[in-house]
Amino acid sequence: MKKRISNFTNKVINAVLGLWTLITLWFVTQILLFATFKIPSNSMTPELTMGDYILVWKPVIGPRLFDLFASMRNEQTEIYRIPGYKKIKRNDILVFNFPYPRSADKMEMHILKYYIKRCVGLPGDTLSIRNGFYHIGGIQTPLGNMDSQRKIAATKIFQKETFQSFPFDSIIAWNIKDFGPLYVPGKGDSITLNHTNFKLYKKQIEWEQQGSLQYKESTAFLNGNPINGYRFQKNYYFMAGDNGLDSQDSRYWGLLPEEYIVGKAWIIWKSYDPFTGKFRWERFLKVIH
Repeated sequence: MKKRISNFTNKVINAVLGLWTLITLWFVTQILLFATFKIPSNSMTPELTMGDYILVWKPVIGPRLFDLFASMRNEQTEIYRIPGYKKIKRNDILVFNFPYPRSADKMEMHILKYYIKRCVGLPGDTLSIRNGFYHIGGIQTPLGNMDSQRKIAATKIFQKETFQSFPFDSIIAWNIKDFGPLYVPGKGDSITLNHTNFKLYKKQIEWEQQGSLQYKESTAFLNGNPINGYRFQKNYYFMAGDNGLDSQDSRYWGLLPEEYIVGKAWIIWKSYDPFTGKFRWERFLKVIH
């Protein structure tokens, strides 16, 4: 009897240890190697469409380490990135935490709120949109989805909420056909805090400083103290959807901090038609470009 009890106990212990090992390996792979996401909208068509399930390969730009439990409680936490083996490039498709999950006026991370867009602006770029087309000084490579930009260029009448863009200021008056120039700051870059730069970078500065930035009588005040300029502590990126007439991207909410980037989209590992439920074999294991 004692031998049977001992054998049963050993089996239970081995099963628990095996299950714990599998759970640990799953968490490790999710943190360090890859994650899976479902595409919820058509903002990235034709490259990605509703019903696609994609794998994000994290080692390319490096996985992030942060307090997951604090993030699940919607608390803001320090984010560290293990160096990857490649840098982010223009036209990379990236998954990231949407930087404005609760308010358009405050940058913060929500662990369960994800977007996927194409990177068209890197730290150090000066980006503009002219007649719907993206331009970066000194760069001749086509940026973003060209068919989408042609459609915007050919469109004469837009809905107000589609046409008007960041920073939604009557003096700056940018829109999705005529935007910028906007400097995409990198770590260590400095700006003068005039009225225009206050409007363009207010939310990034407040996020970095975890404070309040105000502009009164031609002077900027950070936490009540007057400042003439600002040196950025983080890298930022400009993100764009391939379906430019139906995409909430940097044209509307501004610049994305590097810490919020999860990784580079890699392959579609399964895809279902959201209306019929049929498996789309033609999209199975399609490499994302």
